[in-house]
Amino acid sequence: MRRPRGAGQGCHRLDQVPFESCQKRPFELVLRDLKGTTTLGRLWFDQWVLGFAYDGSRRVDHVASIENIRVQPIPTEDATKWRLGQRFRHTVNASKSDPDPKVSAPQTQERDELLGGWDRTPQWTLSCTSPDRGALFSQGNQQRVFSAVSMDLSAGSPNAAPFTGGGDVYSSSVRYDYAGKTAGKHKGTVFTQARVELVMSRKGPAVNESALHIYDALNRPERTFPSWPGKSVPGAKEPLHRLVNKEKQKKNRERSIKECEKVWGDYSGTELQCDEYPFASTQEGSTKGDKRFSVRLIDGDDNETGGRRLEQMYTLNRMLNGDAFYRKITD
Repeated sequence: MRRPRGAGQGCHRLDQVPFESCQKRPFELVLRDLKGTTTLGRLWFDQWVLGFAYDGSRRVDHVASIENIRVQPIPTEDATKWRLGQRFRHTVNASKSDPDPKVSAPQTQERDELLGGWDRTPQWTLSCTSPDRGALFSQGNQQRVFSAVSMDLSAGSPNAAPFTGGGDVYSSSVRYDYAGKTAGKHKGTVFTQARVELVMSRKGPAVNESALHIYDALNRPERTFPSWPGKSVPGAKEPLHRLVNKEKQKKNRERSIKECEKVWGDYSGTELQCDEYPFASTQEGSTKGDKRFSVRLIDGDDNETGGRRLEQMYTLNRMLNGDAFYRKITD
């Protein structure tokens, strides 16, 4: 049995957000006899795996299905005896996790049925949880557990050679945590492969000055201060990373304000504020030492609105210290 062309095509990845993951894979299998010399037929189907993480619960659900099954057996082959199976596996990365990391997997992690069984009941659900020992984040333990979920696909027939192309046809990475209000609700789960973006528009009246400043820093850094040959600023292709430490955030702001005063002088008494990018709440802030930052005087209300949107992004996406995100500026 082999898997020919087109079998690895994927759907649009919904795991662009931390709380949802989606994969659709169309399969086209050619079944051959045990000697591999005679074609017994063809089998087509779509495999779906939907993942759901939660802000407020140390749980992750996976809804798997096999749908749109079609067969084309030779006259002497009975396709009602063909089977498909899905088998999930869960592992914990103890080196990245906090002490004593555990994940409780469901009792049933495998489903293997005749094609008719999948036709009648295409979907099944697996739920994983991580034990909750209460709030320990004030003691420095956020109960982070980094887990990998993967699935193997099997296909068979009494007369067919084994299918060997079904390993790791789905995978996702999950983080469980109990980090406190810094991440939104006190506990939750996210898909760590998600690409988090903070989007602003240069035409948005509330943040147009902030957006223009970031756009220039990312695309026209020669127009920004401090100015130096070959300057580049992270955030578009290189991610930014959240910084939770309040004292380090304060030092970033102080350094940025000094740069604003160096360029524009005393602006106190005006409605302007010193806008900084990358933000003070990122590890790429102005005190990092590489001078890959930009400051600009902009309207104070605009600056404060942009700051609130940044904080909302952190909590809405359940971002912890060191978590990566990107900036996207639209017209």
